[in-house]
Amino acid sequence: MESDYKVKLEIFEGPLDLLLYLIKRDELDIYEISLERITRQYLEYLQAFKELNIDVAGEFVVMAANLIYLKSRSLLPVDQQPPEEDVEEDDPRWDLIRQLIEYKKFKEAAAQLQVRQLEQERIFVREVVGSDPIAIAPLRLGEVGIFQLISAFQNVIKRVDAREDLREIFGEHFTVSDKIDWILRRVGDGVPLRFSELFASMASRVEIVVTFLALLELIRLRQVRATQTNPFDEIEIAGAAPSQP
Repeated sequence: MESDYKVKLEIFEGPLDLLLYLIKRDELDIYEISLERITRQYLEYLQAFKELNIDVAGEFVVMAANLIYLKSRSLLPVDQQPPEEDVEEDDPRWDLIRQLIEYKKFKEAAAQLQVRQLEQERIFVREVVGSDPIAIAPLRLGEVGIFQLISAFQNVIKRVDAREDLREIFGEHFTVSDKIDWILRRVGDGVPLRFSELFASMASRVEIVVTFLALLELIRLRQVRATQTNPFDEIEIAGAAPSQP
């Protein structure tokens, strides 16, 4: 495995985006979030980032510390809550809930503006002289972001770890570059491939991780697309459509 391989994605979002994704994925009421549940899931994502050698901003770690603190406060009886200035509610979740609600409003407004922009530009982004087209290109409608991909990756890992007959293959060696070529061959016929099918024959955790890193790199380079027909459907992988003249 290429242990020094670093993932750098332009599709990265912030910790509040991750929390909103977890809430929406589990169909939770934002006003009724479970600190225990959402903290556990958030930390699982940070562990996945670490395992995949994905660079994360410090604000992700700060949010993790805040969630752990709020969770610990929620376990204390009301009369043992630590005194804090300007705190009007007994429930330690409320400050976080307010942040999420405000951020969600801005996200929805930004999404509406992006849809209008894409409609006006007919999906294609105008070239900006001297700019990197990969870095400025927004996700096309239907394409998925890093959190959806990590969620699908976690499901694959859990299925593999649950196999009683799983054995790590000592001496195995997989590289991101080899897996990039393999993925491109798999999608070369133009037929979309389900995410689970991409990893179906793999019995090694190392091979799964390296293959996923290769997939992220191809998405970053926009050589393949990862899409969902509907939110939370299984992700499909396909070769990128050829550029328009």
